[in-house]
Amino acid sequence: MSEKSEKGSTGSDSTSWGAMTEKELETLDQVSRNLMQASLKSQKLLSDVMGKALEGDAVMPNADPFHSAPEFHEVWEKIAGQPDLMMRAQADLMKGYIDLWSNTSKRMMGTDAPGAPAIEPEPGDKRWRSSEWSESPVFDAIKQSYLLNQHFMMGLVGSVDGVDDRTRRKVEFLTRMMTDALSPTNFALTNPDVLRETFESQGTNLTRGLQNLLDDLSSGGGRLALKQTDMDGFQVGRDMATAPGEVVFENELMELIQYAPTTDTVKQRPLLIAPPWINKFYIMDLREKNSMIRWLTAQGFTVFLISWVNPGPELKDKTFNDYMHEGLFAALHAIEAATGETSVNAVGYCVAGTMLSTALAWLEAEGQGDRIASATFFAAQSDFEKAGDLLIFIDDIWMKEIERIMDSQGGVLDGRSMADTFNLLRSNDLVWSFVVNNYMLGRQPQAFDLLYWNADQTRMPKALHLWYLDNFYKNNRLAKGELELGGHKLSLGAVTTPVYIQASKEDHIAPYPSVYRAARLYGGPVRFMMAGSGHIAGVINHPDARKYQYWTNDALPETVEEWIDGASETPGSWWGDWRDWLNTHSGDDIPARQPGDGKLKPLRKAPGRNVLVRSDAGTSKAESAAKPKG
Repeated sequence: MSEKSEKGSTGSDSTSWGAMTEKELETLDQVSRNLMQASLKSQKLLSDVMGKALEGDAVMPNADPFHSAPEFHEVWEKIAGQPDLMMRAQADLMKGYIDLWSNTSKRMMGTDAPGAPAIEPEPGDKRWRSSEWSESPVFDAIKQSYLLNQHFMMGLVGSVDGVDDRTRRKVEFLTRMMTDALSPTNFALTNPDVLRETFESQGTNLTRGLQNLLDDLSSGGGRLALKQTDMDGFQVGRDMATAPGEVVFENELMELIQYAPTTDTVKQRPLLIAPPWINKFYIMDLREKNSMIRWLTAQGFTVFLISWVNPGPELKDKTFNDYMHEGLFAALHAIEAATGETSVNAVGYCVAGTMLSTALAWLEAEGQGDRIASATFFAAQSDFEKAGDLLIFIDDIWMKEIERIMDSQGGVLDGRSMADTFNLLRSNDLVWSFVVNNYMLGRQPQAFDLLYWNADQTRMPKALHLWYLDNFYKNNRLAKGELELGGHKLSLGAVTTPVYIQASKEDHIAPYPSVYRAARLYGGPVRFMMAGSGHIAGVINHPDARKYQYWTNDALPETVEEWIDGASETPGSWWGDWRDWLNTHSGDDIPARQPGDGKLKPLRKAPGRNVLVRSDAGTSKAESAAKPKG
């Protein structure tokens, strides 16, 4: 046998099959099997998705779901017409790449100490937590190359002249969405964590990930229901929403919970909390250690809370006016029957805060302003001029699309649609991180109380939602003094009720500049306070946690920037500051009230029935039971 033939039969030492150990061969075989299994599962997945798409009338996917083509065309036409802008941006990009490749070459050669990175991730960007993104020259170069390109794109869109704010905001948001989607962390071959997991698990992560994807598509009925947490890890009423209390009143739209006192005496004036109807109320009673409800009762307040119904198609015609009268005002009457008190301190969270500000103006117009002695707003907007990224979803075309979606769902907006919208505002944290974890790393999401609550969305009636979007987000009628409701033209300037307004520094749903604008609209005394963190953690920050900080300023200058310049920072939770303010509007101490002491008798234990109705479970026994009798 010739030397050539002999080599051909065995190959070189570095590539010879015969030179591989039994363990290496076994690993290769296992990887091959797992990859084959993943391939077969992916074919089945594609077949199932296509089958779902072709059920009934075949409809081509919407290539432009945000209807953004005209805005993109306008912005890039303007960019093309500003050569100086393009030249500066390209020069910055080229300089960044020269620095990047110079530093990368030095690191690869190991000759000279590399210089400073060409670009750094934004503070708080969790995508690059893996040490390889900094320690490995290759992955560091991939990271910086991506960031340079993203900075180039965002810089062009953000710096172009001659574009109105709404158009710029929409194109900036969608450009960031696209560049976030193209991050190297979202692809298996450029994510060091995925590569390591694939090697160590012999590819089983890929088969597990595809099974997770199949499960999520199945649970979503063909629509991807991205799982953020273990939905079997908690139970409402057992692990969450456990503060003792009784439902003392109910109607078609809500249950009213009166919580049991934990002190011997309480303040005379009751406290009524109106949570948003787009979420379940138990964010304020999540766990014992961070429950706002438990903390408030421990401070000596008689706490009432509205638990909104999770509406089905039968309530599709319920309006904002219905929610105000059958929700907030019905609660005022019920509290009077339960306690004898004709005036309450009221709290409105998020959209319920917008309702509370509207209610204050309406009561003032009716000559009943004293029904609410003080009003507190958590992350709530009454002026929507600077309402942030959510404004990009509000135009005539998108409003018609929302109406079409609600009509297809029986006249309600399902909870998942609203959740998807909010998740898009923080897509890296609330979308792509779970895509990587669930589908590429093949892991199950961990049980996390906050994400469990976030996934437990509620539906919204068509009439209510469209009216809210049109009058507040789209036309900002309340802030302008143009809103007409219940026979009155409403003015926040006529409201003399003392007001406490909480905003959060990193709130992406109710941005603090937008919240601040409302502080200058009221005609009475206003205390504006800004907390650290975001839309949820900025509000739900128990003092025992000793986290974050808050800022206060007794003045209300024209701009929020001036307010911040004159503000004082205090470490920890802002709840104590609010309690002290609330005490000045709560009257004397009286013997503690028990639910059922007054004219209203307990109907059932807290947390009641409404909160148990899941939007992703269809009609259930809990949903049937939640309907009030009579």
